[in-house]
Amino acid sequence: MQSLWMLVASFLFACMGVCVKYAAVTHSAVEITFYRSFISLILMYGLVRLRGVSLVTSHWRWQISRGAVGFSALFAYFYAITLLPLATAVTLNYTSAIFLAIYLALAGMRMRVGILGALVVGLVGVVLLLRPTLHADQLIGGLIGLGSGVLAGMAYFSVRELGARGEPETRTVFYFSLVSSVCAGIWLIFSELHTVDLNSGLLLLGVASFATVAQLAMTRAYTRGRTMMSAALAYSTVIFSSLFGALFWGELLDASAWLAIGLIILSGVAATHFSRASPVEQD
Repeated sequence: MQSLWMLVASFLFACMGVCVKYAAVTHSAVEITFYRSFISLILMYGLVRLRGVSLVTSHWRWQISRGAVGFSALFAYFYAITLLPLATAVTLNYTSAIFLAIYLALAGMRMRVGILGALVVGLVGVVLLLRPTLHADQLIGGLIGLGSGVLAGMAYFSVRELGARGEPETRTVFYFSLVSSVCAGIWLIFSELHTVDLNSGLLLLGVASFATVAQLAMTRAYTRGRTMMSAALAYSTVIFSSLFGALFWGELLDASAWLAIGLIILSGVAATHFSRASPVEQD
């Protein structure tokens, strides 16, 4: 049951979200993004050296563009976490599966009836989650969270293209961490940098550590387990996040929000299934 590693990954991603939300009390979203990326860069460099993977690449344009888009998605996601209930921010970020299906269609994948149905269900879920009755500040956060899903889907499309070109996953993750660190570092030159004390340092270390270990667990689930089961279990992050949100911040979602989350999860799983069933994915 190697797919169960996805439950470990989902739990750790939810823990990362908790650390982000707590760290946001003393640090900006771009600071959190920088520390998460830079610590991950150090860890990934050690892993690359350990596995003997060369960092030389002939696809540096793809690596840079993937890193830049990934940085934007990560920043938007962290920013959304600071503005929204944790489960809501996570769910909006997980619309990436829906947008990835759209990008695949634009790249030439035939749009099957199943994918069209999944996209419609996902759209209904997003509209419900971002319904006009939300407070203005939450609506802004919701749009930022949705933007993180749009950008994450684009980043995953780039990862797919890099994989098709023979780029090892560890090299791609290394360059993502490198580009993200550089982008966040340049941003911080023109922004206020807050002092890191023991408490905030542990939180920032937690963000990077949970994210890195979660990535490894997720990779194990996808490479050794059943892909569709792993994709479905990935949405357990929403469940863990809702439990953490209720436990630490008293964030209780109403019935319509849970209906919206359910529709988005259903849409994401269906979009993943029909995208994999396409001729493009079988090449």
